[in-house]
Amino acid sequence: MSDAPAVDDLLRTLAPQVVGIVSRRFGDFDSAEDAVQEALLAAARRWPVDGLPDEPRAWLVTTASRRLVDLWRSDAARREREARVIAWEVPAHDPVGHDDSLTLLLLCCHPSLTPASAIALTLRAVGGLTTAEIAQAFLVPEATMAQRISRAKATIRASGAAFRMPSGDDHDVRLRSALHVLYLLFNEGYASTHGATVQRIELSREAIRLTRLLVDGVPDHAEAVGLLALMLLLEARAPARSDDSGALVPLPEQDRSRWDAGLVAEGLGLLGRAMSFGAVGEYQLQAAIAAVHDRAPTAADTDWDEILTLYVLLEDVTGNPVVTLNRAVAVAMAHGPRAALEVVDEVEDRLGTTHRWLAVRGQLLEMAGERDAAADLLDRAAATATNEAERRHLATRAARLRAPRA
Repeated sequence: MSDAPAVDDLLRTLAPQVVGIVSRRFGDFDSAEDAVQEALLAAARRWPVDGLPDEPRAWLVTTASRRLVDLWRSDAARREREARVIAWEVPAHDPVGHDDSLTLLLLCCHPSLTPASAIALTLRAVGGLTTAEIAQAFLVPEATMAQRISRAKATIRASGAAFRMPSGDDHDVRLRSALHVLYLLFNEGYASTHGATVQRIELSREAIRLTRLLVDGVPDHAEAVGLLALMLLLEARAPARSDDSGALVPLPEQDRSRWDAGLVAEGLGLLGRAMSFGAVGEYQLQAAIAAVHDRAPTAADTDWDEILTLYVLLEDVTGNPVVTLNRAVAVAMAHGPRAALEVVDEVEDRLGTTHRWLAVRGQLLEMAGERDAAADLLDRAAATATNEAERRHLATRAARLRAPRA
């Protein structure tokens, strides 16, 4: 008998390798991914009871291949491919020296996919999660997630993308897309847009695991290393981001002794490595901002002038109005809330109806002493927030501002 959590970890590691082997052998990523998913489910049921096979990867490849035979036998038009499956003898020992995990990741993050579809397909094909697990993580019905994954594979098939490592400009485009998908996946785990909890650790940790896989494949890519650094520097704060009741704890109020010092140290080391490559991109800049916070022993020790400088650079690189909102907070801490309110108003036409804009402007009005106006905006922000923990936090702040002063 084998330990079930250890089996799960092994299957998550082997999943992209097996999908890669079967897809490359038979030239059908769509069917191969389905077959491997069934092989993983079979292994998850049998290995904890029967024990690990001598060659776990070969066991999965064999099982997935047999499933392909069953699938293709039911389709007369695919008999030629059936013959190819039957003719192929799975080696008795695992093949060594070749891992298609990065190729698979770049395929699942194909630029033709929407981010939601790419995330779902990546979690299943590369992460080894079941459709049910992914649906549960994103709080949607399993049938909805199954359709999303099916459409994603159909889109890749229609794009004509082959199962091989892209080259040249295509490689650069695919890599940028993969970085974006992994960044969005991490953000959904770190600051969940829906649900009752502040964060969903299982998603942020899976994003970190997949980003490590990516960095292993492109160890000298500055933005890939920078993204991993960013994730680790933020994930280090996870133990302090909510209290025992599940309520959100803002960064200035967090108990920094609860931060994961090991993740901070690793993140800082990766950031230094990323910066040494020369060109600086958005993920490196975000990691640099996170590093300033993580280096500060207390909130009062935060170097807001450095953070403000970094946000100005990040805004120049991205042109993202959300970065402007974050810059406004830095302006408030460095130069006062009145100057920051002017910055926030620069993006009202683009973000003025979002809970994030309302919350930031409410926070600045509170800092400026305009308690009633601040409470009104925080109430509006709470009404539009989709995460229950964040909604409660904003509503509590608004109520506190309205409470009579002692």
